[in-house]
Amino acid sequence: MKIVVAILIAAATTLAAPQTTTTDGADASSDHVIQNAELAQQGGGGGRGLRDGSGPHGAGGGKGRGAEATKHDASDSAAHANGEHANGEHANGEHANGEHAEAGHGAGEAPSPFLVIPFVVLLLMIATGPLFYHKFWDRHYPKVAIALGLITAGYYLVALRDDYNMHALMHSVKEYLSFIALLGSLFVASGGIMIKVDKKSTPLLNIAFLAIGSVIANVIGTTGASMLLIRPFIKINKGRIKPFHIVFFIFLVSNIGGALTPIGDPPLFLGFLRGVPFFWTLFHIWYIWIPTILVVLAIFYVFDSQDLKKHEGDDAEQHTGKIEFKGLKNVAFLAIILISVFLDPNVLNWVPSLAPLPFGIRELIMFAVMYFSYTMANEDALRANEFDFEPIKEVAFLFIGIFLTMTPALQLIGQMAKENSDQLNDTLLYWATGSLSAFLDNAPTYLNFLSAAVGRFNLDINLVSDVREFVTKDMFLQAISVAAVYFGAMTYIGNGPNFMVKSISERSGIRMPSFFGYMMKYSIPILLPIFIVVWFVFFK
Repeated sequence: MKIVVAILIAAATTLAAPQTTTTDGADASSDHVIQNAELAQQGGGGGRGLRDGSGPHGAGGGKGRGAEATKHDASDSAAHANGEHANGEHANGEHANGEHAEAGHGAGEAPSPFLVIPFVVLLLMIATGPLFYHKFWDRHYPKVAIALGLITAGYYLVALRDDYNMHALMHSVKEYLSFIALLGSLFVASGGIMIKVDKKSTPLLNIAFLAIGSVIANVIGTTGASMLLIRPFIKINKGRIKPFHIVFFIFLVSNIGGALTPIGDPPLFLGFLRGVPFFWTLFHIWYIWIPTILVVLAIFYVFDSQDLKKHEGDDAEQHTGKIEFKGLKNVAFLAIILISVFLDPNVLNWVPSLAPLPFGIRELIMFAVMYFSYTMANEDALRANEFDFEPIKEVAFLFIGIFLTMTPALQLIGQMAKENSDQLNDTLLYWATGSLSAFLDNAPTYLNFLSAAVGRFNLDINLVSDVREFVTKDMFLQAISVAAVYFGAMTYIGNGPNFMVKSISERSGIRMPSFFGYMMKYSIPILLPIFIVVWFVFFK
């Protein structure tokens, strides 16, 4: 029952609530995996306790972790004694950036549930600010986000100073830097690419565009596809562009589209880092993905056809049918960004760690691309895209607050999920992962429930061999993966590119719905019934 309570608490604390935004690969640094690894994996006769045996299911509670876990802990201790952890890195490169699943570290003091208040306040202000006090919000949102983030960070630094909680705080800082490096570099690089489709806007053309974008999202990530295609999509529909066009773009290109490969969405990439085979998602999700995409496209066709009737005869412009492209150099920069996503010591053990710095080689490359892709960009492309830095500035300020203030919420949810892993089933995992992914970062949410599911079989998410054994059972992973990706479309902050697409659209003069308007008018009446059918057909 505790996990159910945890879900209800989390839902209540996020009523107002870009998973978090997570990034397409950048936050694929497995920092949250290591944070979660320090919690117990339940197993043996009654489940494993905390890794130091001090938790409610640890040795002190009379429920041992099992000989296998003890043996693993002992080997870790021996490795330390023999000096095999040079410079804080695991000898085999599995745990990079100076971090590892330290068997001897306890969970520390859990943050108080009251510590989620700054997170709730921030999400409420994001939702209500543009509606009720937009002048104040437009002027002071950076100060508000940073101040609330510092309240949470200050509590960790002053009151919760044990290794476990410092680890959690540092994970949030590192994930934010990875997030902003990826999103910023993709934003700037794609801003120098102009794609102009000189065709008349029709529902069939729009459906083709969204379908192609959904496929591309699996190749360059939902963030990459969103940043590359949102401006051309707006230009195609100039003269009759409506908020629903952008909302369906967010549904498909920014979220659901990226469910087929680990590159597509950050949670899936984190699973790949932990041992899920690269093509597992393609083979196990395609038959869920295709009908979902088709149904959403069909609903969009109805919306767009009705809108076209209202504008029949408005478009008297002659169209050449040509597709114009400028900014080839920036395509090369996009390729560099995508390659750099894999420059993680957890993927390639020859990649050096920059620990104790809160970033790695990957982030340095992305920040460099951000600079050079702008200074070397085609000026005509930048001008045609009406490029400026305001959208990325807004995201950068708001999400530093989100990443810091959501830290205690993720810790509490992860801890409760692990302690109650024996109660997990497909239905609970689908709805718990989905509902939390709509309001929290879907990447750590995915990892929290994946770790709990793996632990149910006496396996360890930190061991690639254990994760691969879990995958062969073909239980739970499908529900967790689909929910984490799909439900990111439920709110503006459900996935990284959502908020960015909204901001770019508003800069183009489109009046996007408010946070609540997006949910009440679009995501709840359109997506939620579809997700219920997906659950009933595939996971009930």
